Amino acid sequence: MDGRKGYLALVLHAHLPYVRHPEHPTFLEEDWLFEAITESYLPLYLTFESLAAEALPFRLTLSMSPPLCSMLADDLLKERYEASLRRLEELCERELERTREHGHLHYLAKHYRERIAKIADAWRRLDGDLVGAFSLLQAEGYLDILTCAATHGYLPLLQVNPTAVWAQLEVAVEHYTASFGRAPTGIWLPECGLYPGLDRLCAEAGLRYLVVDMHAILLAQPRPRFGTYAPIFCAGSGIAAFGRDMESSVQVWSRDHGYPGDFVYREFYRDIGFELDPGYIGPFIQPDGQRKSTGIKYHRITGKSDYKELYDPYWAQQKAAEHAGNFVFNRERQVEYLEGAMGRPPIVVSPYDAELFGHWWYEGPWWLDYVLRKSIHDQSIYRLTHLGEYLRENYTQQASAPAQSSWGDRGFHEFWLNSTNEWIYPHLHKAAERMIGLAAQHPVADGLLRRALNQAARELLLAQSSDWAFIMRTGTMVEYAIRRTQSHLRRFLRLHDEIRAGAIDETWLTRIEYLDNIFPDVDYRTYAPRRGPV
Repeated sequence: MDGRKGYLALVLHAHLPYVRHPEHPTFLEEDWLFEAITESYLPLYLTFESLAAEALPFRLTLSMSPPLCSMLADDLLKERYEASLRRLEELCERELERTREHGHLHYLAKHYRERIAKIADAWRRLDGDLVGAFSLLQAEGYLDILTCAATHGYLPLLQVNPTAVWAQLEVAVEHYTASFGRAPTGIWLPECGLYPGLDRLCAEAGLRYLVVDMHAILLAQPRPRFGTYAPIFCAGSGIAAFGRDMESSVQVWSRDHGYPGDFVYREFYRDIGFELDPGYIGPFIQPDGQRKSTGIKYHRITGKSDYKELYDPYWAQQKAAEHAGNFVFNRERQVEYLEGAMGRPPIVVSPYDAELFGHWWYEGPWWLDYVLRKSIHDQSIYRLTHLGEYLRENYTQQASAPAQSSWGDRGFHEFWLNSTNEWIYPHLHKAAERMIGLAAQHPVADGLLRRALNQAARELLLAQSSDWAFIMRTGTMVEYAIRRTQSHLRRFLRLHDEIRAGAIDETWLTRIEYLDNIFPDVDYRTYAPRRGPV
């Protein structure tokens, strides 16, 4: 421990739902990926790359979900991202001309042009291979990259069919291994959703540690002596469970009580894509004229009214440095107190959605850079670590049975099971039963039959994504979430019926293989009857 009193483990969860629509020349929801690349993933990578270039010993845990990795590696989506990036570069140039008579707006337009030029340079320098770029940082020891369930399925609500849960885990592990050239050792459970027995399945899949909400640890039996400030080894499986620290979490993610709500920071909801004349902004929004975000935002939060003043990135960056200093100071005091109370070095696990940094909170990557640098240079109380490194150094922990929980409201499951989305689960459970039946009926298959069985597995996995239930609950893009759930279930049911009838429509199968091409190496036999905990 080099004399330090404890550890800080920053954990970022990078995930987006699988959105790919080659049947349309442009598709609005594909912008979720493009915005995240420009505003979060590339800025975060550049932050890590800069620290590594200076040989600074930073450590950070990063989960990258299989849907996200699949989209980042998809040639069609990379081509479409490049096209969107070029449009954004053009818009930045036009904004320089449009704002030339307005000093502050022109200053902001130059800021965006420089920022986008840096992002575009990194994208092209990496040849669009962000998965490979992050993988290299892991190989160098800076990152610990976790996997997630195959399509971010909410596992506690899929446990009616334990084999369906197993498939989410096995497909994820196999996809991670193919993507990163090594097997994963840890997993971010989707939405931190845990139920009794899930840890045993994770251990059987070869995983050694997982991230859970604080409720899983605080309500574990027997009660963990050190709360969330030490992992527990799950009784019966031996897998380690790290619990979220609420104090450090709220300070960062809460818009109302955390750093991102500071009035100096950039206002997320004011974008020129919604404000400028359609004749000017038309080429940079949807072809049908539907407004959308461009990422160019000229105002700061200012206050809680609709009145917004112009943004200043200089002062925002200074505020990010101030907030980073406050975060580091608070972690020093927290670790000092905990070490004295515990009589051993605590670990403070601080997990966040990766998309918070840059997309929702524009200044987030600056803040993170300052936190990492200040943690290395400006204090000697705690040491940065990632979860894998911590376990290698601290291999003795208390055994306990974690409680069922999530990081949803009050730690329960109701965000993913309520009046807005409850209708989906009977369909998902019935489809899982039928998939298990198909795998049992066809222990060996090849040719067209094997293709159809594998595609049925893909459609079921895609229908199980927790994102659709989440979107239905939040009330945004609900029609799209419903359509996605229904379309995958319909495709699954048609495949099921055609396989049972021995009348597979190869032309139609080829089309949906092209549309829903996630997990090219999926093996339907992951749903076959098996021995063990399942």
